[in-house]
Amino acid sequence: MGTEKYVIALDQGTTSSRAALVDRAGRMVDVVQRPFQQIFPHPGWVEHNPQEILFSQLGSCTELIARHGLTAANVAAIGIDNQRETTIVWDPATGAPVCNAIVWQCRRTAEMVERLCGAPEMSATIRAKTGLLPDAYFSASKIAWILENVPGARERAEAGELLFGTVDTWLVWVLTGGLVHATDPTNASRTMLYNIHEGRWDEELLALFGIPASMMPEVRPSSGLFGETSYPGLPAGIPIMGVAGDQQAALFGQCCFAPGEAKNTYGTGCFMLLNTGSEARASEHGLVTTIAAAPPNVTDTQYALEGSVFVAGALIQWLRDELGIIRTAAETEALAQSVPDTGGVYIVPAFTGLGAPWWKPDARGAILGLTRGTTRAHLARAALEALSYQICDLADAMAADAGGALDVLNVDGGASANDFLMQFQADLLGRELRRPANTETTSLGAAYLAGLASGFWSGTDELRGLRETDDVFRRTMDPSRADALLAGWHDAVRRVL
Repeated sequence: MGTEKYVIALDQGTTSSRAALVDRAGRMVDVVQRPFQQIFPHPGWVEHNPQEILFSQLGSCTELIARHGLTAANVAAIGIDNQRETTIVWDPATGAPVCNAIVWQCRRTAEMVERLCGAPEMSATIRAKTGLLPDAYFSASKIAWILENVPGARERAEAGELLFGTVDTWLVWVLTGGLVHATDPTNASRTMLYNIHEGRWDEELLALFGIPASMMPEVRPSSGLFGETSYPGLPAGIPIMGVAGDQQAALFGQCCFAPGEAKNTYGTGCFMLLNTGSEARASEHGLVTTIAAAPPNVTDTQYALEGSVFVAGALIQWLRDELGIIRTAAETEALAQSVPDTGGVYIVPAFTGLGAPWWKPDARGAILGLTRGTTRAHLARAALEALSYQICDLADAMAADAGGALDVLNVDGGASANDFLMQFQADLLGRELRRPANTETTSLGAAYLAGLASGFWSGTDELRGLRETDDVFRRTMDPSRADALLAGWHDAVRRVL
């Protein structure tokens, strides 16, 4: 391979693990991806085997290294991004997890969260300290469930014999041969146990959930040294120098380094994040306050507002897999463009309730405005429009919380490839949408964090300069028509609520 240097990004997602080779120009030279099993032991429960996560991630990395004949001398650093909130508890003496990982989607602890956090004063305390709304989504109740339900786990944890980690922590621990038990602030801020203002694990919240402080990892900067590789099959001595939760990694990969810069990821759901700089803005419109990844020269904690739409790409999958009216997701673009409008049809995709800014977990989906003339093209268009309407609601909530409208929205994720969707989104928002040439911004964010810390790149100005020409979408629709369409959407949501 010679002396050329790269950064490797390990992108550990909910359904697969990927390893990406990134060169100095910020280009992805190669990507290896390996899926792993989803485990559903009971309705509403979601688990992963931590060893399967590990083998899929390390397998993709070793294949990437072998393909390109890399040695430690060729790799400036490794960066890690990960599915957030997913909870692993293991015995550091043996390296064995005590049970399967409890995945962020798992709802088994909903009753526990209601019991422990349902009182208004406790809910307000959690909100004030962590920036989060009390929910089973976050890690705290998942750890508590493991300690309560795995035989012997409580006693072992209280004796200092068990460790907790989100997936980043588990990977770092294994990659460093068990020498480093650490996470970064972006992942810590998703546990519901971390005081985002004081930058520490919160004793009151640990006590509330009955979690010994000895289980918790050290919190280190997102862009900085976590340790060096010491694992059979990998070159030894490669520094791990970047860690961030996937959505914060995508914000960083979109070069949203300054307050007021925002990104939206169109995936199974949608995640919109707005950089608010060193100000932790409390939301009054159904968003959460979270920690953003910071470059190594920024010492103040950086924050973001985050809003989640539960069903985005999942709605298109539903058209394909359950209704059978399309064969591929890509078909929706031509179908949507084959009709001038939806014929008055609105889809409210509340399959698992409505997320931000409504937060109605018991809401259920509906298709409204059907007539005898409704075709599959109208339904495909209505589905794509539903994604856009939900993002408009998030953008409005963010503007209200941030005290000003977004100037530009950076977009990524699978559905951002759909030009009809992007243009309709720009038409509704009345804001510029920018889609980078490389929409794999989550992996890029992990690479950027590691590359900055290792000196592979000089700073955020250089990273902005690497960004290839964006596709830009601007409003072409009459604003009064956009207002009328949004009014119809809000009427449809009110009926569902």
